[in-house]
Amino acid sequence: MFDTQINNKSLKLILVIIFFCNIAYIIIYFCKMDLDKIEKVNIFLEETNQMSFYEQVEYLEKILKESGSPDVYIGNSEHFPLEHSFSDGIYTREIFIKKGMIAIGKIHKHEHTFFLIKGKLQMFTEKGVIEIEAPIYGVSPSGTKRVVYALEDSVFVNVHPNPENIYNIEELEKKMIVSSFEEYNEYKQLK
Repeated sequence: MFDTQINNKSLKLILVIIFFCNIAYIIIYFCKMDLDKIEKVNIFLEETNQMSFYEQVEYLEKILKESGSPDVYIGNSEHFPLEHSFSDGIYTREIFIKKGMIAIGKIHKHEHTFFLIKGKLQMFTEKGVIEIEAPIYGVSPSGTKRVVYALEDSVFVNVHPNPENIYNIEELEKKMIVSSFEEYNEYKQLK
């Protein structure tokens, strides 16, 4: 996951842009920079105007990776502690998302169950913005990618099938996750 924290003042601007531009994730890039430089937002909007939701999310990730910002955390870190647990045929992945943080999820190859066991999140998906509050669970279809904003300290859990009982996280991720939608589409065609 690629993540950054925003302050409450920035949140108001974010919500306005989310609802009027329908591009929820552009704000992550700008929230720690000079927000009064609206031309940055306009340039981003022009660059992403014709992109699909998924292309915009991938573009955002690219910007975050290349930003060099100390406010961007990649993967398991003290800011986004990730816990792994296993039972026969099942792999469970739990992440703590601190209030005020934004996280961009990974692209999973397979449908899986998720649980929000603590907190409240806004989820920005290709279908729009939804708010979920613990306790709740649901099913993530394969190929889903979400951007979430933690309205409260939250604990989010993904439960994946692990029929081979693999305990090596890198090996599991190779079987479960792809790095781009292009790679996901290729995987679907081979399936």
